[in-house]
Amino acid sequence: MNQKELQEIRKRFKPEKDSISHIFGCYVNAAKEIVTHIDMSVGLMEQEEAEMYLKLLKKALSGTLGKNLLDIEFSTKQVEDSDEHRLLQTLRLSHLRDENMRNVFYQRVIDSLDMGEESYVILLASDSYDIPFKGNDDELWEEGSNEVFDYIICCICPVKDAKAALRYYADEKSFRGASTGHVLGSPEIGFMFPTFDDRSANIYNALYYSRNLSYIHEEFIEAIFNVERVPLSAGAQKNVFGEALCDALGSDCSLEIVKAVHGQIRERLMLHKESKDPEIPEIYVEDIDNILKTSGVSEEKINLFNDACQKGFGDDNVLNPNNVMESRKFEMITPEVHITVNPEYTYNITTKVIDGSKYILIPVGEGVAVNGIDIKVGEDE
Repeated sequence: MNQKELQEIRKRFKPEKDSISHIFGCYVNAAKEIVTHIDMSVGLMEQEEAEMYLKLLKKALSGTLGKNLLDIEFSTKQVEDSDEHRLLQTLRLSHLRDENMRNVFYQRVIDSLDMGEESYVILLASDSYDIPFKGNDDELWEEGSNEVFDYIICCICPVKDAKAALRYYADEKSFRGASTGHVLGSPEIGFMFPTFDDRSANIYNALYYSRNLSYIHEEFIEAIFNVERVPLSAGAQKNVFGEALCDALGSDCSLEIVKAVHGQIRERLMLHKESKDPEIPEIYVEDIDNILKTSGVSEEKINLFNDACQKGFGDDNVLNPNNVMESRKFEMITPEVHITVNPEYTYNITTKVIDGSKYILIPVGEGVAVNGIDIKVGEDE
């Protein structure tokens, strides 16, 4: 799915647009026991309540593609004959009306998911989207629909204790302590199946959501999708890339090289943004190789970098520049100092050894403030 396709589905989550008739699910306590099952008619809900449920489900499609939202790919063999794909297809094609299959799904989630000491709620919904014809100007023509996109959406929401607060009681004309009991938090994880690729159903893929960029609950992915390769989280991708660069280059991993790599990644993302391309931005390992070669890194160390990337990322040499390095800021950390520099001015930063001590040098120019207080820097400082 690209950004435009994702946005088209996100717009569905309004009572007047979607065809979600029921919200299904179950409440699971910390002991992995089902406290109660959920089977509620959206049509019988108050509008505010329905909107809150739809908002939670929509959260499972929030964030950035390739970052919070990860592509899950099924093999041809799985699609043709596998328990995990058959279960998802049955849930989808029955519009979640098959109670036995819902219970099988719940139990599979409960058996695999590690939520620590937290209770949680599994929410499931099914929607049927009459895909409107899209003109060359991206305008949608509702009367031109000739295909229905049936999909399910799932989210796992932690149950939290509400904070005590002082509530106003009109009959007593006073504020008194009150609590609303347990409340549903924002989804921790979720998924949509199938994906909406080229504005059509792609049963070979699911779109997986994780609020946490580093801890994506791989145990859940393995149990529900059983794919050959679990996608790396955005945090893991950043760590793999950083370690590959640092370990392969060793003493050659200088500030100048990191600035060059950072600059290339930032430039790639800026060009992608300007192009308004809805696809996920990409950068190739070969692009990084060229930067390293231009910076004077030996062929031997470049090969070590490639080997480390292949080990960490697999055979795919296409990386997501959003994940491998922070592009919106340039951050330098020592045991004593934390420095953040506007990426546009990294050319000013240098390192130098003075009288045997290592320094990070940053020209200050005019207008230096410390803790909000303007200070003057004298010539002898």
